[in-house]
Amino acid sequence: MNPAAATAEPHRVLVVDDEPNIVDVITMALRFQGFQVESAGTGRDALAAVRTFDPHLMVLDIMLPDMEGFEVAERLGAQRANVPIIFLTARDATQDKVRGLTSGGDDYVTKPFSLAELVARIRVILRRTGAASPSSSRLTFEDLELDEDTREVTRAGQPIELTATEYRLLRYLLLNPRRVLTRAQLLDHVWEYDFDGDSRILETYVSYLRKKLDPHGPSLIQTVRGVGYALRLARG
Repeated sequence: MNPAAATAEPHRVLVVDDEPNIVDVITMALRFQGFQVESAGTGRDALAAVRTFDPHLMVLDIMLPDMEGFEVAERLGAQRANVPIIFLTARDATQDKVRGLTSGGDDYVTKPFSLAELVARIRVILRRTGAASPSSSRLTFEDLELDEDTREVTRAGQPIELTATEYRLLRYLLLNPRRVLTRAQLLDHVWEYDFDGDSRILETYVSYLRKKLDPHGPSLIQTVRGVGYALRLARG
């Protein structure tokens, strides 16, 4: 493997909420942004996940079936588990916000919320706590490189001009090198979770990317018949 292909270790985020729909939406959004995500539906499971998953940050719902999120935070504090917490709740009373921020929370987001705002708040806290890596904006595989800060893409040192959709598709592939991604996964992540059109659009954009990338080296986007695509070198 080319040493330059190594990417920064993704930040680990633990999402704790007893509403599966909310967990699914947050998890997909964070994974799309390059985070490694685990979830829990109870306070007890959250405490266990902190020990096994060792998250850089926790998104914690206040209203859990077995205990309040405040109690989870207090128990983590007693255990000296240094995990930044963003409280997530339908409550918006001032006293709840004060309690959340004084029981170990770092921020407070009220439902309904914007996913973009939640991701931005997570990044701010990771930078503030020193968990954010200065190299995390650069994704590489073999001689292919994508800079998230400048949105510049190069292959073998040559600049590659991409449309916004091509960029999102390539970025998601780079976030999951060598992993086989299904067509459904790619459509969900690249087309913002609400795609209900002709699935052949994915094949079209994969073709566009190949035409721009392949002239500069071996083909990197491989078709996995009947499943989807993977970013990897062709097997000899």
